[in-house]
Amino acid sequence: MGDSAYSFSLTTFSPSGKLLQIEYALTAVSAGATSLGIKATNGVVLATEKKLPSVLVDEESVKKTSLLTPNIGVAYSGMGPDSRVLVRKARKLAQSYYRLYHETIPVSQLVRETATVMQESTQQGGVRPFGVSLLVAGYDDQGPQLYQVDPSGSYFAWKASAIGKNMVNAKTFLEKRYSEDMELEDAIHTALLTLKEGFEGQISGNNIEISIVGDDRTFRVLTPAEITDYLEEVE
Repeated sequence: MGDSAYSFSLTTFSPSGKLLQIEYALTAVSAGATSLGIKATNGVVLATEKKLPSVLVDEESVKKTSLLTPNIGVAYSGMGPDSRVLVRKARKLAQSYYRLYHETIPVSQLVRETATVMQESTQQGGVRPFGVSLLVAGYDDQGPQLYQVDPSGSYFAWKASAIGKNMVNAKTFLEKRYSEDMELEDAIHTALLTLKEGFEGQISGNNIEISIVGDDRTFRVLTPAEITDYLEEVE
């Protein structure tokens, strides 16, 4: 009996030692829009495609990056509704920490707690794994940090990473272009060049989203006008 007989059970390992529902969740992530993150010496940049399902959709209502705390933000690839659930839970975790200790939660701790929420959906019946991967960018006392969290609940700190449809090519491109002494402005340019590499159609300030957190410890999403200026610099 092959692995396919175990593909509908979340809590049963296949003979080859896999939880196939988690692998299918990763397939859902791979079908999502490309997102990438780059850690610089003085900040972190997140970049993601923001393609609308129809020209009739109000583009102001579509957000691919979310603020978790003033100094931490997240971008996702995969199923948007699943990401909303995780964003809400992460915000609650951050607020609980703030009420208890009267200081903002460290980036690594918020990532760990969010990853725990995702892992809990891989170990009990009646639920399915989250069909989303997250890129979390933040700046705290440890400096700039970039994390990737996957549906299995595993997470790693990255210098640069990509998730979504074009992640293989994007990671290859980042491996060639990344350098340890890269500053935030260079990282924004590299992020744009990486997105352009696999972008279908004309890239513009309206169909991508760029967000940054610098040494001012303020996470913010760039306006379409700012993105357009950066695009003109890299062309």
